Amino acid sequence: MSAIQNPELFRTSITRWFKKNGRKLPWRETHDPYAIWISEIMLQQTQVVTVLDYFRRWMKRFPDFDALASASEADVLGLWQGLGYYSRARNLHRAAQIIMQEHGGKMPPALHDIRKLPGIGRYTAGAIATFAFDTSTPIIDANIARVIARLINLQKPIDTTTGQGILWGEAEGLQPERKAGIYNSAIMELGALICLPRSPKCPECPVRKFCHATNPETLPIKKPRRKTVELTENSAWIVKNGRILLEQQTGQRWRGLWKLPLLRSTSFTIHESPITSPILQLTYPFTHHRVTLSIFPQPPPEAPATHQRWYNVKELSQTALAAPHRRAIDQLLAGQR
Repeated sequence: MSAIQNPELFRTSITRWFKKNGRKLPWRETHDPYAIWISEIMLQQTQVVTVLDYFRRWMKRFPDFDALASASEADVLGLWQGLGYYSRARNLHRAAQIIMQEHGGKMPPALHDIRKLPGIGRYTAGAIATFAFDTSTPIIDANIARVIARLINLQKPIDTTTGQGILWGEAEGLQPERKAGIYNSAIMELGALICLPRSPKCPECPVRKFCHATNPETLPIKKPRRKTVELTENSAWIVKNGRILLEQQTGQRWRGLWKLPLLRSTSFTIHESPITSPILQLTYPFTHHRVTLSIFPQPPPEAPATHQRWYNVKELSQTALAAPHRRAIDQLLAGQR
């Protein structure tokens, strides 16, 4: 049961607003489970404006489960470049192969079967079920969490077990028996366009009379952020005859991607002059870390080590590079022109 009085009127108000004001997005123009699945994975941790071009390129290159399952991991990672969180792309690849092998090339419609696929959690499974199959099931993303927390004036942190339980319970109570897809799209869109994290547009809100928040901008409450940890990463700039030496990563975060070789020591000499300063430094975030990437020139080795190979500069645009390293390489090459 919902804490909102007259849930039916609430749903009617929000869906009427959505039909007039909702954005036209390609994944909203279809009930194709494949397209909806791809969009939902891309939209994790990534803004809509960024995803649009990636989504269109992806659907052109990998238009269905078969095309994705048959692709090489290198091709999948290459097309994913720039979206970050590369485990998402690997999970898409693995899940497509499972769908081809175990589900006849079709997304299973049952919620529990969808959730068994790699990279699919409670929200994503619910989103695929509701948007592709119109299943009446609650979904909670950042936008919906914010809307519900404000509607019920939730004073518990939403990133705790208690807070999550309250949010999902309220979302369950607000679910319609029919046309769940349009309702879930509507409440999500309300959070994206009206119930904003900062400066919410309360006077324009179609369900303002249902909201119990006394100070909306202070909600939702979250646990204190973890302190940012500063890390350093030293890499080598090794160029020979128009080629750059790169190293393929085997760790979990960037497995399969290429980047500049790791440099374990910056104490070396070129032409009898000690190298003590990097030729380039840049920073990038990683979860609760802030990494300083320093690039040092180094002479070519006699032979590349394991997981290393020479790349022609012209090949780089088609190579699956870790984003910070692509940025560093682009800047260093631009400086040589």
